[in-house]
Amino acid sequence: MQEPLLDLTVDDIAPSGASLTVYDEEHLATYWRLLDADAEGADWREVARVVLHVDPAHEWDRARRAFDSHLARAKWIADDGYRQLLRSGARS
Repeated sequence: MQEPLLDLTVDDIAPSGASLTVYDEEHLATYWRLLDADAEGADWREVARVVLHVDPAHEWDRARRAFDSHLARAKWIADDGYRQLLRSGARS
């Protein structure tokens, strides 16, 4: 497993399967930032702009889709997917 990278471009929709993907591994830092922002009650539009690099002022639907799917994936990883990270020896 590789180190998570910061400030990556994100897909419009995050993965949704029951297994971690290469995309998930590459975007772990993005997921953690989303979880932190969610816990702090941050405005999703600001999070989409800063963390996901999608501006809701110009691409509302895309920003909302990306935010919702990536936050859902982040929560899945935090609740269930982390077991796969532990088994793979991730250092994130």
